[in-house]
Amino acid sequence: MTRRDYYYDPNAPAANSIAVAVSAFIQDNESRILMIRRTDNDLYSLPGGQLELGETLTEAAVREVREETGIECEVTGIIGIYSNPNHVIAYDDGEVRQEFSICFRARLVGGTLRTSDESSESLWVGSRDAYALTIHPSTKLRLEHALSENKEPRFT
Repeated sequence: MTRRDYYYDPNAPAANSIAVAVSAFIQDNESRILMIRRTDNDLYSLPGGQLELGETLTEAAVREVREETGIECEVTGIIGIYSNPNHVIAYDDGEVRQEFSICFRARLVGGTLRTSDESSESLWVGSRDAYALTIHPSTKLRLEHALSENKEPRFT
C-alpha cells in the first residue's frame, strides 16, 4: 500500500483515523544511525511501524526493527511522543491517519542487516549524512531530538 505524508499542508485531506506507531533510533559502535528506505513512499526513515494487538510498545519497536532491517535491538529510552495533527498520512485505501508515534532510543544487540517488503534499503549512515538523504520533516525532527545534548523526552 502506498502512502503520502502531508505536513502543514493546507490541501491535506482530513484525518479519519489514528493509530499507535513506533520507531527506533539505533546507533552502531561507530555512531552511525540505522535507517531504511521505505517501500511505501520511497523516503528514508527510522525503522518502525504500527503497534499490534497483544504487544507492548517496546515489543512493537523491537519487532518492527527486526522485520524491516534484520537487526536485533533492546529499547533503552524514549526520544519523544509525536502527535502533530498537522501531519497526516494518506493511504491509497482511503485511510487518512493523524500522526501518533513514539520514538524510542534502542541499543544494537545483534542481527544481520537486510531489507524487507517494507524497506528497499537498510543502511548505517553517519549523522551528518542522514540529513542529506531524502527524509520527511518528521524524521528530521526525530533525528534532531535523538542527537541533541538534551536527552529529556520530547512531546509534540
